[in-house]
Amino acid sequence: MASFVPRAACLALAAVTLAACGSTPGAPAATSTAYTIWDPYPQFDKSSDWVKLLDTCGAEAGVKVERTGFDTTDLTNKALLAAQQGNPPDVLIVDNPVVSTLAEAGVLTTTEETKTDTSSIAPNLLAAGQTGGKTYGVPIGANTLALYYNKAVLDEAGVDPASVKDWATLTAALEKVKASGKKGITFSAIGTEEGSFQFLPWFWGAGASLTKLDSAEGVAAVTLWADWVKKGYAPNSVIGNTQTTSWQEFATGDFAFGENGTWQLANAKKTGFEYGIIPIPAKAGGTAPAPTGGEFVSVPVQADTGRYATSQKLVACLTSAGNAYTTDTTLSYIAATEAVQAKQVAANEELTVWVEAVKAAKGRTSDNLGTKYPKISEPMWGAVQAALSGSKPPQEAMTAAQQAAASAVR
Repeated sequence: MASFVPRAACLALAAVTLAACGSTPGAPAATSTAYTIWDPYPQFDKSSDWVKLLDTCGAEAGVKVERTGFDTTDLTNKALLAAQQGNPPDVLIVDNPVVSTLAEAGVLTTTEETKTDTSSIAPNLLAAGQTGGKTYGVPIGANTLALYYNKAVLDEAGVDPASVKDWATLTAALEKVKASGKKGITFSAIGTEEGSFQFLPWFWGAGASLTKLDSAEGVAAVTLWADWVKKGYAPNSVIGNTQTTSWQEFATGDFAFGENGTWQLANAKKTGFEYGIIPIPAKAGGTAPAPTGGEFVSVPVQADTGRYATSQKLVACLTSAGNAYTTDTTLSYIAATEAVQAKQVAANEELTVWVEAVKAAKGRTSDNLGTKYPKISEPMWGAVQAALSGSKPPQEAMTAAQQAAASAVR
């Protein structure tokens, strides 16, 4: 999703199961002379550069491409149902957390089966499409999170953004901002996958693991956010904020910092104030691992395996260096290879911080979590909500979350 990790973070993956698939596919089955491609970009019509690229890749492969764009959640359900009915598309482009769901349902081929070269892909980005030691597609690119800042607000508070290196220096900066009469930081802590997506840099940045939510490190991350709200460094509205409403708060010009993603770069230029971007700091310093958003290009399992050779040509074309640069620029993504990342930075120096953030990022389903991730994420965002609202202390909230997660993935 070009406008959000989203497509990644909005998705309630816990609901993406075979039983949830009650609708019928919206695109025709592939024929011998046409290859079908399904993607989650319904905003792009036939006149767009994206659809023109699909047609070009089809021509280069010697076939006609029949493309359908779906809403992300709708696409997942239709892909599962199409696989059950034996009429899947030839190429499927899906949000990266969905890859493990489809792979474990037996919907996708591996890159080994289709002989897709993944050697140039950044390992941390490729990991979002891996489960059980196998790789199920190629990332088109990635988006992730960082901290936007308002230079005027920081100047008034006497804060140099370069001084923010870890949690202690960030909290000290927020204290100064509040003392100057301005607002500190806004983020999304809503009780959905968006809330988990925004919390993960702090959780992972503390050194915590998703397999043990109630570790001292995990509790420290929740405590950080809860203390910010308690002390007025972050507004109470974060509990209900989506990433969009959080951005709207930052865009008022009253806040020093706003946690958000690459997809807001165009909007940042429209705010009317001078802004900058720094990586989200880890607790002890350095760049915190933020979760990756973005899609994978995959090849669904076909009864006629002879189609894989042409499908692979389509995948290779869509993810080639030249085409990836154009597509990632269109979607406000960072490329999945160092060569294209370097090209992006050369064209736009502002992307340097985002490349740094993506290099430190990790997939939510990485660490071989696969379909366990949504079963962990939901109690985690519930714990964050409980701690920030004051209904439970951080330790109690995370202990309850760990018990619920352990029961769900048993």
